Amino acid sequence: MADNNETWKAHWRCFLACGIIVLSPFQYGVDFGLIGGLQAMVGFLKIFGHPAPHTPLGWNLDTMRQQLISSLMTLGAFISSGTAGVVASKFSRRQCLWVACLLCVVSNAIMMATENIGALYAGRFLIGLANGYFMTFSQLYIQESSPAKYRGWFLTIFQFFTSFGTLIGTIIDWATAKNLDKSAYLIPLGMIYIVPVFLTVGMFFIPESPRWLILQNRDAEGLKALTWLRPNGAPVEDEAKEIRAAIDKEIELGSTISVLDMFTNPIDRRRTILAVCAVTLQAASGSMFIIAYKAYFLTMAKVPNPFAMSNILSTMGIVAILFNSLIVVRWGRRRNILMTGLGVCGVFQLIIAVVYDKRPGETSTGNVLVAFTCLYMMSYNGMISSYAWLAGGEIPSQRLRSYTFGMAAAVGFLFAWLTTFTAPYFINPDSLDWGPRYGYIWFPSCVVALLWVFFFLPETKGRTLEEIDEMFEARIPARKFKNYVCVGHVVPAHKSAEELERPASGSENEKATSQVQHSEVKDA
Repeated sequence: MADNNETWKAHWRCFLACGIIVLSPFQYGVDFGLIGGLQAMVGFLKIFGHPAPHTPLGWNLDTMRQQLISSLMTLGAFISSGTAGVVASKFSRRQCLWVACLLCVVSNAIMMATENIGALYAGRFLIGLANGYFMTFSQLYIQESSPAKYRGWFLTIFQFFTSFGTLIGTIIDWATAKNLDKSAYLIPLGMIYIVPVFLTVGMFFIPESPRWLILQNRDAEGLKALTWLRPNGAPVEDEAKEIRAAIDKEIELGSTISVLDMFTNPIDRRRTILAVCAVTLQAASGSMFIIAYKAYFLTMAKVPNPFAMSNILSTMGIVAILFNSLIVVRWGRRRNILMTGLGVCGVFQLIIAVVYDKRPGETSTGNVLVAFTCLYMMSYNGMISSYAWLAGGEIPSQRLRSYTFGMAAAVGFLFAWLTTFTAPYFINPDSLDWGPRYGYIWFPSCVVALLWVFFFLPETKGRTLEEIDEMFEARIPARKFKNYVCVGHVVPAHKSAEELERPASGSENEKATSQVQHSEVKDA
């Protein structure tokens, strides 16, 4: 008989809390969807661009301006997420998200009020600072508040809301793009105020991250937060003790909590490198090129109705996430899904580049571009984006989670910035004018990323954060994570992997067998 405390209905308060928090990636997605479309609007280009009779719109944006408008957001996100560890040592997850909401409102007011390109740059940078906090602290909250059984599902919802926000942004752009005056972009920017208001109010009704509270030695408050988040009658005292024991053991092994531990401690260094590389898989797939510039990219490739096509691309990405949440996430392993996604996305980028290279500007080429870009977005959203964030978020140690994940998010944003900053050189008619040929660069990038996953990324599906800590402390090779039997405590780091994998004897063997059976029940 199924345990009623393990059903999603029993966890409704946790679902409510995480449902409020996922407004953060929704805001991030809305921003990306809106700004990418503004660059293909005549109303926007009349203010910040220049006449260009040789282009399909008759207007164009200077390459440098295009770079800065898109990339300053990711640069701001890089800076804010990179400092997340230091900030998180003093301020809670909710407090940092409230700061993000304030920055979002201020930056948007600047962008709406100005016709000066410098002020627009400032607004884009400030909203980047907000988005870095939105993406980093919302993920930390979800990872630390959700039970292991639903953690992967919650983070799939996280990615769904990111893509759903992008779709809403592109739909708003589509609705206003025909306006030839400033309203074409002022109306979309005005929509940015909505989410921060709802998020600000909603967070007053949910508790703080229990793991953060316990890490701050506020155990009574952490227990209270766990009691609110978990089903009635759940053994929250045991979970709180387990969290406290794991944190104490990590502190004992690492002596103190220091940002330098991410690099000086060999176990934490491995976890830091893995988390950073896992999150960076998103940028390695070339996704930022399409997400940030899809309307402009399709317009310059002479695809009919580029804004309508952008909506289709975003919709197909959401369909892939729904398919993932209903089917793939139940059985799929992180490594297998990421490798499949990277391989498929690399091939699609190559096909798009080859077709456009051979037959540019033809109607049939436009149809191929839209079709394969749709397939690309489905593959990326369904198999890379969700799992890259998930893998990067599960791997950091508990005592260094905000530092390590903050750095991982920062490096991910750094590579996203690099993509958005350099893409105009390749796709803008005023520069190299490669257009979709840009895919030639991303095919080998996907291949390299796939090989990294195969050789280095461990499998963490179905594991609690405490079990993941134990396996890293035991220095288990990546290929052996999947079948390793956890014994319920952190093993001394001086033992070799071979010693740790020898079968236990007597009562220890019985305990290990019980742990495996328990893990199998959770996975089922």
